[in-house]
Amino acid sequence: MTTLEVRGLTKTFHKITAVDDVSFTLAPGRTVALVGESGSGKSTIARMIARLVRPTSGEIVLTGPDGEPVPRRGYRDHVQMIFQDPFASLNPFHTVEHHLARPLRLHGRSRSDVPRLLEKVSLTADFARRRPHELSGGQRQRVAIARALAPGAKVIIADEPVSMLDVSIRLGVLKLLARLQREENLAVLYITHDLATARHFSDEVLVMHRGRIVERGSSDDVLVRPQDPYTRRLAAAAPDPEARFRQGGQS
Repeated sequence: MTTLEVRGLTKTFHKITAVDDVSFTLAPGRTVALVGESGSGKSTIARMIARLVRPTSGEIVLTGPDGEPVPRRGYRDHVQMIFQDPFASLNPFHTVEHHLARPLRLHGRSRSDVPRLLEKVSLTADFARRRPHELSGGQRQRVAIARALAPGAKVIIADEPVSMLDVSIRLGVLKLLARLQREENLAVLYITHDLATARHFSDEVLVMHRGRIVERGSSDDVLVRPQDPYTRRLAAAAPDPEARFRQGGQS
């Protein structure tokens, strides 16, 4: 079982503390939602876990299936990120097959796995020949999810993965992530400002405000019975989640 622990993570930019002493654990088969307004530090945490940004202090400890810490050189075999913007995260000059075959090759896997990856994200094999401009936003994000799975990653960092998609197709992509989490026994960090989706698609919710976690607990406990004043304000401002999820859609 691959587990990721964040311990006392802190990040300072030019004397401004963006992330302040944050700790949590990502465990197999569970989704942790990191919820907060823009500028609360959510995406900075995602980039530190993805090793795109170096922490000022604290540590990120990845434990592999053998129970031993994963060495730095093998980190990205286990941890991958799904970016917010599916229009910017795929190179428009390359086919879908290239986007999936490259991480397969870099991580010692066979490019013959491309059709299998497409099937996992509910796309047919003929999508391999297409380029990003030929796909809808939802289809592009499905390709990005398949790319994250290509190395065999068991820890997925999903940074606002549906915020730039049409409302009508967001639910389909979130349901796909939930299904993959169950089938692949993934540990998922779901970063969002949307309390409705956090409640429905996560096991645990962490609420961030000004770089700190101000409340944590099960999704119902935090979002239905919030204790912190900031969480209460977020919950009061959020749309009715039951109404949101009576509407659905597929991409």
